[in-house]
Amino acid sequence: MISVCLAAFNGAKYIEAQVRSIISSPRVTELLVSDDGSTDTTLEVLAAIPDRRLKVLAGPRRGVVANFESLLARASGDIIFLSDQDDVWLDGKVDIMLAALEHADLVVSDCSIVDEQLRVRVRSFFEARHSGPGTLKNLWRNSYLGCCMAFRRQILDYVLPIPKAVPMHDWWIGLMVNRKGRVRFIDDILVLYRRHGANSTYAVDSQASLLLRLRWRLNMMGALLSRP
Repeated sequence: MISVCLAAFNGAKYIEAQVRSIISSPRVTELLVSDDGSTDTTLEVLAAIPDRRLKVLAGPRRGVVANFESLLARASGDIIFLSDQDDVWLDGKVDIMLAALEHADLVVSDCSIVDEQLRVRVRSFFEARHSGPGTLKNLWRNSYLGCCMAFRRQILDYVLPIPKAVPMHDWWIGLMVNRKGRVRFIDDILVLYRRHGANSTYAVDSQASLLLRLRWRLNMMGALLSRP
């Protein structure tokens, strides 16, 4: 059984394209969308998509990390994919990720960075980010992009709960599996990673101050050291 966890908040502009790209795969068993209190037409857009696998849930309204944590606690699949609300999955993503998971606990694929109209701006996130496994490497420059990740349910035993000080869920998940499980990076470009002014994540072009970025890393190191 395959669960896709999508955290939504005011995503009406792009969410339909993303949802349809996900449910185009017959191997997806359920798509859980946790709406974190949208004030636009996100819920109306979702209600107009007739697919029994799509389940819209009420989010905890405590930000993106808590929203994904809530989704993970409610997902029923043996394999879990993470999804943003504004990207597009490419054909074959699910099949390729499942094949890679035969030899890993968590798989990260490459993606292309695109603009609002899906025009490619950076062909390979991996090349731009020098992506790959390793704790120190990813503490310094995070490669664990949630929209490109899939993992076995068993990792939730040591990933959850997500510490409150952790700045982003995917960074925490990737580092924890890097430490306790088997991580595999694959070069296939399987997602169009849309960047625009309203993104919730900071993965590529963060404008955060040096002090804030240092605080994030210190918080992450403290969280990792405190988790047995």
